[in-house]
Amino acid sequence: MSARQNERARSMCTSTLLFVGPVPSGGIRRQPLAVRVGRRRQYTLKTTLETISYEVAVTEPRTGAARAAVRHIEVGEQDAGQRLDRFLKRRLEGVPASRIYRLVRRGEVRVNSRRAGPEQRLQIGDVVRVPPVREPAEAVGVGTPARVPAAVVQTVTSAILSEDDRLIVLNKPAGLAVHGGSGLSFGVIEALRAARPQESLELVHRLDRDTSGCLLVARKPVVLKELHALLREGEMQKGYLSLLKGQWNLGRKRIDVPLRTDLREHGERTVRAHPQGKAAVSEFRPVQFFGRTATLVEVALHTGRTHQIRVHAAHAGHPVAGDAKYGDAEFNTQLRQFGLERMFLHAHTIAFSWPGGGEFAASAPLPAELAAVLDALADSRRKSSRVARSPSRAARSPAR
Repeated sequence: MSARQNERARSMCTSTLLFVGPVPSGGIRRQPLAVRVGRRRQYTLKTTLETISYEVAVTEPRTGAARAAVRHIEVGEQDAGQRLDRFLKRRLEGVPASRIYRLVRRGEVRVNSRRAGPEQRLQIGDVVRVPPVREPAEAVGVGTPARVPAAVVQTVTSAILSEDDRLIVLNKPAGLAVHGGSGLSFGVIEALRAARPQESLELVHRLDRDTSGCLLVARKPVVLKELHALLREGEMQKGYLSLLKGQWNLGRKRIDVPLRTDLREHGERTVRAHPQGKAAVSEFRPVQFFGRTATLVEVALHTGRTHQIRVHAAHAGHPVAGDAKYGDAEFNTQLRQFGLERMFLHAHTIAFSWPGGGEFAASAPLPAELAAVLDALADSRRKSSRVARSPSRAARSPAR
């Protein structure tokens, strides 16, 4: 073998692999093959490379970059009516607009498996294919984007309650948005993707930034599609715990009041009860009374409108404690004396039946800071009762 042939062989072994089979449409895909290890099924790059043949040169990714997986995002209520290019800019933060438009022109972005223009308006239920975009790995860890601080990644991963091959269940901390956007560069989903750059992770549903509790993340596009269908059909049961102002005397109350979710006040999104709004149904059940001060309630959602519990509670005359947007400022100030420093709204339970059979249920315990508020209210109630009973006992006591 000549020196030139030797050099060419060395180059091919170190940087490329040759493919001799047909090219799949849409480009080359590495689909890992399953290897059984005991009862477990593992996927290895080595197995893939030894069993798949290539017809064109494929350069291995450089060690200094992390490549995210293809994402299939189903359009929800919050993104309905939005232009495709603006939708992509929110999902691909840090990626130049020129590159986003190039991805659209090349057909790498698809809406419902079809090409789409950047000006196309998205509808609820549309599935947008977002291609992988190479991002440089930063000092916070291999494959971890710099815009997600390591401390946030640690907070989110430590909030995982359980996971299987389909879902990750988190107890989302209050104060952390579920995703970036509207002035926020990252949220729960970005932190999870930073921790697991090789997985295709998508939010199944959303929680308000100041709401804590059960949050589901799908690990497969097919799972995401199944669960979004359940949400649309009202087949997913979600239960919340909330502390409301005053003494709830309505018993078990079903509030069926439409909500307008497209309003803006001072540039901020605002939701209002309105006869021409979207259907919204919440069911309130009192759990514990704290005199005339407050009531702990359990709320079951039959629809999933933005700020639904908060607006329905305020509409009933019992706003959520600590709610700066729809709540009562005087009541919020009063509750600070009992240690409340956030909105008292917690996604307690979530349950549904898998389309293919089987039941799913998860629950997140009430955070310690909220449980402490309930204890303080209960202690105050007991002290007030003792003080109220003391004069009557003194009056009944015989004079000496």
